[in-house]
Amino acid sequence: MVLSAVFEKFVRKSPVSVMARATMEHALSAEALDAMFASNADSQYERDLLFSSVVDLMGVVVAKIQPSVHAAFQAVADTLPVSVAAVYDKLNGTEPGVAAALVTHTAARLTPVIAATGGQLPALLPGYRVRIIDGNHFAATERRLEVLRGSIAGPLPGHCLVVLDPSLMLATHMIPCEDAHAQERSLSADILDLVEANDVWTADRNFCTTRLLFGIDERRGFFAIRHHANVTLTPVTELRLCGRTDTGQVSEQLVTIKNERGEILMIRRVVLRLDKPTRDGDSEMSVLTNLPEAVAGAIVIAELYAKRWTLETVFQSLTQMLEAELNTLGYPRAALLGFATALATYNILSTIQAALRGAFGIEKVSTEVSGFYIANEIRGTSLGMSIAIEDTVWQRFRTMDSVVFANFLLRLASGADLRKFKRHARGPKTAVPKRTRFAGETHVSTARLLAEAQKRSP
Repeated sequence: MVLSAVFEKFVRKSPVSVMARATMEHALSAEALDAMFASNADSQYERDLLFSSVVDLMGVVVAKIQPSVHAAFQAVADTLPVSVAAVYDKLNGTEPGVAAALVTHTAARLTPVIAATGGQLPALLPGYRVRIIDGNHFAATERRLEVLRGSIAGPLPGHCLVVLDPSLMLATHMIPCEDAHAQERSLSADILDLVEANDVWTADRNFCTTRLLFGIDERRGFFAIRHHANVTLTPVTELRLCGRTDTGQVSEQLVTIKNERGEILMIRRVVLRLDKPTRDGDSEMSVLTNLPEAVAGAIVIAELYAKRWTLETVFQSLTQMLEAELNTLGYPRAALLGFATALATYNILSTIQAALRGAFGIEKVSTEVSGFYIANEIRGTSLGMSIAIEDTVWQRFRTMDSVVFANFLLRLASGADLRKFKRHARGPKTAVPKRTRFAGETHVSTARLLAEAQKRSP
């Protein structure tokens, strides 16, 4: 009875924090994670340290609840039968396939929940499943490893490709790569393994290869991918004007491409002449697609490709809300697991936002609610909630039916005070003036400068 009263108090005071913990239990229960590890690990094994315990440790670091893996371990050392060295050994040896499976598992658990909340965003192309793919190269790490000591060059621990479902706003797949110098296009086979009929894949020009374009088409999928100059186009028709988008004039033509086997594929080339050049200085961009014109006209294709920035926003959110890239994790496999944990955590936050959209409406939450402030409240409440509420209270959410769980989230979401998570629109950026004052000084006194400025003001 006391535990129930405490739980309900947190429900009233911070419903999003309760939603976050319940969603974490639903998506990342220890039993499910350990079973997933057993199914995907090739050489690693579990003896004293379970994979679920490793994810728990990484989770509190990624969520910025603990400042480091060592600090996270120290906080729960009495519950783990291993040393901190054993934890790092586990992190450094976790196979990339296990990290990828963690993301896929989370998305699979949360997809029916989001659908049941009614908080899905409008489909970018009704009747088709859009997939946005992009790569993320990890920043340089500290030089703690012996092979890195004395290195002037920044040590890069790898990179990965991420697939986003823009309707659910879930990272559905992660394709990991330990070699930071490997090109994204070298992972084409892994991408094609994910393609299903009627998928629409949209991506930047780094993914524009004949292997990928032909491969998607052979699997009865579709693409809207920006043209790369390395792919030779043969015009079939002249460019014809199709209208305008908010950013420029749209034209299209039929072209053909040829693969290394000599096979020819006829596709559409949609050209967007921009009113304002991109940050890279491009005033025109071409998008290649095999979608029939009856399904998506040229303007729809141009607007669909423009939505590719949604995944870049996800990467930015991972940086702002979470600690997605830990510069203390020098081993590539540890870095990949850390990023996979961040994607899993992002999926949990996306589910909370979907429940809020289901409770308050898509337009209101999408325009007025900030994910940063949601994450900030969860971070500030989690420690106290973990102390006040026993772990056994959360166990019921692990096996709860998706629809029942979605209704629970909607009940809590309806009690959230959205004013606490209000998004603040950023004003236009202004150019930073060149620093020319006090060139001969090592430092200046801010107090004296303020006093002098006050004397000069009328």
